[in-house]
Amino acid sequence: MCVKQVVEERKLAALAKRFRQQTGKTKAKASLEFGVNSSTMHLAEEDPQQSLTKLRCRIIEKYSPYKVVGPVYLLKRK
Repeated sequence: MCVKQVVEERKLAALAKRFRQQTGKTKAKASLEFGVNSSTMHLAEEDPQQSLTKLRCRIIEKYSPYKVVGPVYLLKRK
């Protein structure tokens, strides 16, 4: 049975941080692996308002057993 979980985009930052920490990697080491500077890595994990969704998805997919599938947008009547 395949279990799917819907995650809000703003929660991806916390998941990226959690999975990176579970591997024992520092932000500095992870930033080298992803080819970004350490301040970008910090923003990806600490500031959900920053538009770094692609990086967050890459972090989650590299450091967890999950594949991020999306985005999903919901339309609400005005």
